[in-house]
Amino acid sequence: MNTQADGPSATLKKPRSKRQRALEQKRLREKQIEAAILPPAEPARVRGRHWAMVLGFVLVVCLPVVIAGWYLTARAADQFASFAGFTVRQATQTAPAVEILGGLTDISGTSTADTDILYNFLFSQELVRAVDDRIDLRAMWSLPRNDPVFAFDPDGTIEDLVHYWRRMTTVSYDSGTGLLEVRVLAFTAENAQRINQTLFEISTETVNDLNAVARSDATRYAAEDLQNALDRLKDARTTLTAFRNDNRLVDPNSAIQGQVGILNTLQAQLAEALIELDLLGETTRNSDPRVTQARRKIEVIRTRIEDERNSLGFNDNTGEASAFATIVGEYEGLIVDLEFAEQSYTSALSTYDSAVADANRQSRYLAAYLGPTIAERAEYPRRAVLLGLLALFLILGWALLVLGYYSLKDRQARL
Repeated sequence: MNTQADGPSATLKKPRSKRQRALEQKRLREKQIEAAILPPAEPARVRGRHWAMVLGFVLVVCLPVVIAGWYLTARAADQFASFAGFTVRQATQTAPAVEILGGLTDISGTSTADTDILYNFLFSQELVRAVDDRIDLRAMWSLPRNDPVFAFDPDGTIEDLVHYWRRMTTVSYDSGTGLLEVRVLAFTAENAQRINQTLFEISTETVNDLNAVARSDATRYAAEDLQNALDRLKDARTTLTAFRNDNRLVDPNSAIQGQVGILNTLQAQLAEALIELDLLGETTRNSDPRVTQARRKIEVIRTRIEDERNSLGFNDNTGEASAFATIVGEYEGLIVDLEFAEQSYTSALSTYDSAVADANRQSRYLAAYLGPTIAERAEYPRRAVLLGLLALFLILGWALLVLGYYSLKDRQARL
């Protein structure tokens, strides 16, 4: 009985295998998928937003391109280009003949290149005003009466003219070689060449003005240095003359050489007198008059030698220098000052002569390697390029608007 009773319970409690559990889970997933399947989508059809996109493309892209194409072909005036190329050249500077004070003579250096100054000047209001005053720039650039986009408004201010100048004038500058190339646009070939020629003339005058200022500064500084050196030389000579008058000596060195010669002669005479006295002492008695005379001669010579030594600045008793030695020292100091003043004056005079010579010739000048050209056909405005760029930017703008619209629509649908 236990065996029969235990049979069915044992069968019910028997655990399921892994394969059976995997099959049950698979059937459950299939039922969930079948329940989640949506009904088939409706056929695609044109909606209102699609028509709005097409209309937006027509209004934003097609219509502006058509209008711009009509304007460029029917209303935009032809523009002629004139080209010119030039550079600022500097003549070779000759060094002064005397460069004793070479550090003081180099005064012509500049911190900014002349070409850089000219490049900035070509975009300045001063240049535009000068060109307008000479050739009536406003009238030249306002010739097309039916082209308000590319022509200049004759009633515009100088600021408007400067802005239009930068639009019609292109300057290319190579800082490595210092070459400038200018392109000027105008509505006739003659006007383009005339504007470019006037620009070149005014640029030449500007370089000449810079050159004149540099020459004037160099000459003025050299003249000031020369005057200072001349004043120093006059003071040195005046001081030396006063010294000679006060001491009544033209050249103390010559005077001292003469006194040294006298002292040497006295020394030689003293030696001869001493020898003579010694010889007399060997052959005569001390009471001999010749011995007394010889001794008297020796005393006189020694007294004279002492006087000469004192006059030369040596005192046997104290060893201190006398007034004459001091006079010689002062004289030598004055001579050194005079020689330095003469050298300074020579250097300043040479520098001044060089500055004057440089001022008499043009050290900087504007050299044209490409004269203002005259065009035979109009190359501007480049209608195809302008129309293509306009279409490209309009398409990009329209695409950004469409992407922005769908991005907002998708965000609202998720919310």
